[in-house]
Amino acid sequence: MAFLSKEKIFTRQWFRAYLLIVLGTFIMSLGFVLFVSPYKLAPGGVYGIAIVLHHLFGLPIGMTALSMDIPLTLLGIRVLGPRFGIKTVVGFTLTAVFVDLVEWAWGSEPLVEGDPLLSSIFGGVLLGLGLGLVFKSKATSGGSDIIAMIGTRFLRIPLGRMLIIVDSTIVLVGLLAFADWKIPLYSWIVIYITGKVIDLVLEGADAERTLFIVSKEHERIRAKIIEDLERGGTIFEGKGLFQSQDKRVIFTVLNRRETEVLKDFIAETDPEAFVTILNAHEIRGEGFRRHGAD
Repeated sequence: MAFLSKEKIFTRQWFRAYLLIVLGTFIMSLGFVLFVSPYKLAPGGVYGIAIVLHHLFGLPIGMTALSMDIPLTLLGIRVLGPRFGIKTVVGFTLTAVFVDLVEWAWGSEPLVEGDPLLSSIFGGVLLGLGLGLVFKSKATSGGSDIIAMIGTRFLRIPLGRMLIIVDSTIVLVGLLAFADWKIPLYSWIVIYITGKVIDLVLEGADAERTLFIVSKEHERIRAKIIEDLERGGTIFEGKGLFQSQDKRVIFTVLNRRETEVLKDFIAETDPEAFVTILNAHEIRGEGFRRHGAD
């Protein structure tokens, strides 16, 4: 069953998962209350709709969002199957509770008066940080994610594109409700920064690089990697496409600093070398810490 992840109760993994959920949902609530809601921003998701309804009718943001999350989750289970575990339910329930508690304690004033741009930036940072921690616990955020999954199933649109469509539609609801073009523009800033920070939390700030190197000086480059950088790798035997010449392809994974060192060395050693550098989103193995949403 995709998306279901169940740790044995009261184990270290169980405590870690729920600590991430509690911490992540609390950070998200600060983002919504201190930065996003006071400027009527609607950054997608059920909280975008809840913020619009809050400013139009005075409804509590958290409980309004929860009233949408619950039926959406039940609909998702009916249409998609049991893909949403208890951690997802705990996550969106805690978010609703924290949002209303923080708003009750703080009030409706923004932390930064008269600066919606700065609030959009820091609101996006807090939302991304909180969501990233929730995703690390292997929970989902519910809400618009479920709408997008259902839309993907019936409309055959890729999930990422469907999420953009759903969230952008909700952003435009804010425009229609408040008749102010600045609201959707600032809201899209929040959405963009949120996505970038989620990636940073899940992948780490020091993401490694995967390198493929084709060079006639492969032995010198191999020695540099092993002896100076103290990294390993693999050499593949290959053939050139045009003249079918035998080639040696070095495959290795380095961090950012090591990558720059090796690039400079290759440029000096063999300026004609062919080097491909890719972002490595998850590395497992000796010499690297574990990456990804574990």
